[in-house]
Amino acid sequence: MTETLMNAADRWRPLTDLLGALLERITGELPGCLGAGLTVAQGGRPPRVLAAAGVAADLLPVSLAQGGPVAVAAAGGEPVTTDDLFADGRWPGLSGAVAATGRPELGAIRGAAALPGLWEDTSAFVLSAVFDRPLDAAVLSVLRRYEKLTETTLVVAQAATAGDPDQTLDLLASRAAIEQAKGVVMAVRRCAPDEAWQTLRRASQEFNVKVRELAVALVEHVGGPAPGPEGAPEIRPGAPARHAAERLWSAFTAE
Repeated sequence: MTETLMNAADRWRPLTDLLGALLERITGELPGCLGAGLTVAQGGRPPRVLAAAGVAADLLPVSLAQGGPVAVAAAGGEPVTTDDLFADGRWPGLSGAVAATGRPELGAIRGAAALPGLWEDTSAFVLSAVFDRPLDAAVLSVLRRYEKLTETTLVVAQAATAGDPDQTLDLLASRAAIEQAKGVVMAVRRCAPDEAWQTLRRASQEFNVKVRELAVALVEHVGGPAPGPEGAPEIRPGAPARHAAERLWSAFTAE
């Protein structure tokens, strides 16, 4: 058992090193940034810290326990921002919990931002950063730029860790289908990628179908068969996903 755990840790070490470097880059790029973090949640389990840089390493565990911005973003699937982290009424217990840690450097934090993302149907992540000042308007734009890189890293690393090439192809096919469907939603609703993704996510929950099947069904409903990555397995949506796609498209055109 110990050997198995050590082998798993060794396999994941390149991923954590890469993500740590990514978070360091975010911290250096954003003025006043004191740290950045990445949390993940799989299979409906609570979010856990996968990587952190700067003061985020000490803040994130406390913040998650108190329902801070990362926990709120993970639960709601929407970006969360604040200009005064410890005075925000959405997580009233955070200030006292941070004070109890005895880490005065955390008291310098003012602004915070948390951006949620997804890399498969039941696996989500939140990219976050904290600042010594109120948020600049460009913060979410910078985090969105790193969101896609984070997502791709998690997709490939998860499949590679499992040691199953077929799983890698499945994951890549799912991401390709979702990106195509997001493009459809963005075009018809004239909305941003975040809103397009949330539309697909809410619809999948409402109709109880997988996001990837809904995505393929929507693209096929609008324009015929959706091509996937070369060599990847075909995603075949069932009748419930096709019904959900028809209902979703009807709602778009009615608007």
